[in-house]
Amino acid sequence: MRLGLQVPNFTWPTEEGALGDTFALIAERAERAGLYSLWVMDHFFQIPVVGPAEHEMLEGWSALAFAAGRTNRIRLGTLVTGVTYRHPGLLVKTATTLDVLSHGRSYFGIGAAWYEEEHRGLGVPFPPLAERFERLEETLQIALQMWTGDERPFRGKHYQLERPLNSPRPVQQPHPPILIGGGGERKTLRLVARYADACNLFAYGGREQLLHKLEVLREHCETIGRPYEQIEKTTLSSLRLSRDGRNGTLSPAAAVDFFGGLAELGIDQAIFSLPNVHELEPFELLATEIVPQVEKIAVAGR
Repeated sequence: MRLGLQVPNFTWPTEEGALGDTFALIAERAERAGLYSLWVMDHFFQIPVVGPAEHEMLEGWSALAFAAGRTNRIRLGTLVTGVTYRHPGLLVKTATTLDVLSHGRSYFGIGAAWYEEEHRGLGVPFPPLAERFERLEETLQIALQMWTGDERPFRGKHYQLERPLNSPRPVQQPHPPILIGGGGERKTLRLVARYADACNLFAYGGREQLLHKLEVLREHCETIGRPYEQIEKTTLSSLRLSRDGRNGTLSPAAAVDFFGGLAELGIDQAIFSLPNVHELEPFELLATEIVPQVEKIAVAGR
């Protein structure tokens, strides 16, 4: 099983001018701890479940490019890019650039977008949900076309590209893995089955909810004749780690048990955030007591 770190919060007890230094240190520590991947949200305002909108928020793709320059092995992705934020052709160029400059370490994380306040605040159109899903599917089609080198015009309902040229090509072939975030059963998981290499589901809802979402995904795969096993299953959660499990935190042994429970459900990669990510202790625990044990855990169905 693999572990990934999401950094959703950039408001740390350090001077604001040290934000870049702290984020670089987090990326370096994550890599040294043996984590498989590093993720940031693609938002422009902080989201309500994390903090006030006014809190610091780095633009996602720029932050990942910065992290790529400070690391050598860890994979990098947005969890996830809202389809409304960037024109698809430019988004594919951005994602390809990260893959090229990181020597093939990028994920293409994308979703239908939901945070209306930042759209309104920054003047970004926020279409109805049904249209956002239409745009998401067209964006996925455009990405796959551009990554094959097919420069024929794309004529969609929402997007028209006269020459979807993408040079240079990504390092990863046939393309960076596409991860679609969200657990919507009628639309999101259907798009995962048809277009994606990976999905991301919330782990907060518990075992039964995860099992249900995975079964729905399996049914969508069966409908189109795609092997369910081709799709990397990832989850998102938030963990508080400490050496002794004090004050409601997880000890290393408890964390290993938590990740083992996800592996039993068929989760390939558990992505988590750390409220104290700016501190050294959680990375020491990950490096010495958690990652080495979790890497030995077999994923059900693999």
